[in-house]
Amino acid sequence: MSSLIAATRFSVLDRSRTREGHTNAEALRDTVRMARELEQLGYHRFWVSEHHGVPGVAGSAPTVLAAAVAAATERIRVGTGGVMLPNHQPLVVAEQFGVLESLFPGRIDMGLGRSVGFTDGVRRALGRGKDVADDFAAQLDDLLGWFRGTSPTGVHARPAEGLTVPPFVLAMGEGATIAADAGLPMVIGDLRNREKMRRGIDHYRTRFRPSPWAREPYVVISGTIAVSATPEEARRLLIPEAWSMAYARTHGTFPPLPSAERVEALAMTEKERGFYESGLTGHIAGTEEQVAHELETVLKETGAEEVLVTTSGYDREALLDSYRRLARITAR
Repeated sequence: MSSLIAATRFSVLDRSRTREGHTNAEALRDTVRMARELEQLGYHRFWVSEHHGVPGVAGSAPTVLAAAVAAATERIRVGTGGVMLPNHQPLVVAEQFGVLESLFPGRIDMGLGRSVGFTDGVRRALGRGKDVADDFAAQLDDLLGWFRGTSPTGVHARPAEGLTVPPFVLAMGEGATIAADAGLPMVIGDLRNREKMRRGIDHYRTRFRPSPWAREPYVVISGTIAVSATPEEARRLLIPEAWSMAYARTHGTFPPLPSAERVEALAMTEKERGFYESGLTGHIAGTEEQVAHELETVLKETGAEEVLVTTSGYDREALLDSYRRLARITAR
């Protein structure tokens, strides 16, 4: 293994993807089981996500799911990738993470994003408009203030006040600027658009201002990584997610993952085929040797301190095998 890979932390974001023929409950239990497996493999963090009203994602309450994951594991850091702050009152978010940190001290991460819903219907159900994301920087400052005890309301967030729960900003759009100005670690994707990622990282590092939360810039790059015995098997692992993304782009709803076999038998329209083929490209996928080489390249390009792997798949055993092979790369 290269010294560069050895110096890099590897973590996982599991979106609790639902699968055709399987229930939401199974998807959530799969997430908890995956966390236990990845802890044994030596991964640094395990994060869960927030999505509302999405047929293809069961993870709608990330702090609740994070509590289940933390209770089922012992050492791995557990957090959110992320809690979508515009959907919530910052005080409530602070209280939730305060409870998590109190129950599982030294293991909780607070990954925060600024998305406000997948569709207009979801945003209406949440009582949020698109423009609420414009206030993300202020919401973030408000949230961190509850931990520092600096709220002008005179109210104290319990048990959050005085606790240190590491915050991370998911850098979508202007998120890199917000992370830098707040002096927080940044999570940036995706691996498919390296040039845009590098621009965001350079901007973040140039603009970064030290804070009580982070003395220096800290970059986490995120994206899909698939490792298998052959390049063909690695590509096959990507097929269900690529089709679900293509379907969402053409039908406006993000469906449960189909099996690779079903996707391969589909008669796609030209538009669907275009999105599908595009969805299969640009990821880090292949054998252990191929993936190690590609990881070395992207780490040199970005200087990232950490890699957050976001791979989803219908075949859970093949997905776990991919994570096992990736762990071997990082442990050689």
